Amino acid sequence: MNMKNRRIALVTGASSGIGQATAELLAKAGHKVYGTSRRGGEAGGRAFEMLPLDVTSDASVAAAVERLMQLEGRIDLLVNNAGFGVAPAGAEESSMAQARAIFDTNFFGLIRMTRAVLPHMRRQGAGRIINIGSVLGFLPMPYGALYAATKHAVEGYSESLDHELRTMGIRVSVIEPAYTKTPFDANFLEPDAKLDAYREVRAAVSQRVKQVMTTADQPGVVAEVVLKAASATRPRLRYTAGGLANRLRLLRRFAPSGLVDAGIRRDLQLDMAHRVKTS
Repeated sequence: MNMKNRRIALVTGASSGIGQATAELLAKAGHKVYGTSRRGGEAGGRAFEMLPLDVTSDASVAAAVERLMQLEGRIDLLVNNAGFGVAPAGAEESSMAQARAIFDTNFFGLIRMTRAVLPHMRRQGAGRIINIGSVLGFLPMPYGALYAATKHAVEGYSESLDHELRTMGIRVSVIEPAYTKTPFDANFLEPDAKLDAYREVRAAVSQRVKQVMTTADQPGVVAEVVLKAASATRPRLRYTAGGLANRLRLLRRFAPSGLVDAGIRRDLQLDMAHRVKTS
């Protein structure tokens, strides 16, 4: 790609995991890439530059996008990847403050970034926005209600936005990975309102998730799909990432709901764990 015609990409949460793998692959494919993290700082030998950014702060988002525009004068691709999850737990085991916090990063952070770049993309008459969703955005997981709720919100927002922006030359896509080996998964936020009623089943589900993570996809699997969506002449709205994600999408689409429900409970061994006690 001609250096003068390189597409300018901004990838949030690029210090590790899916974000880092995506930023590196986009740079290898010829994009001029800026990654972001709360710490920012030097790229540390990476193929892309790093900018400080806290997606939960309006001022920080505005400053990062303004800095990018000062450096490059345009933005062609935004990859909304920043996010975090809560360790397996009952829905009522997170306080309202924790619920707001996960939405503020996983969903409202994505909205902040989108609103910051859209004026520039509209002026250019072109742009791509790729949101990192999850299979939990179409197939919720028990004991992962808050994270699943944020990813459902991402799905709905992205689909509406894509309809709104097509005639302006801007397209929106959602990438839907399943289990992925990243520091994100190794550092889940613990629920802040644990209840003894959920203790045994919470432990059982956590153990099952750890087992599944041993065979999880590497971040590069997701990065490859992001590059595919970013490069497509006619991008799709949704892309699954990895074999498991593709199977789950097909299951959700074609299998009877009762069969899907039973399969989820069997996989997580919910009916083998102690039943939740009433309190």
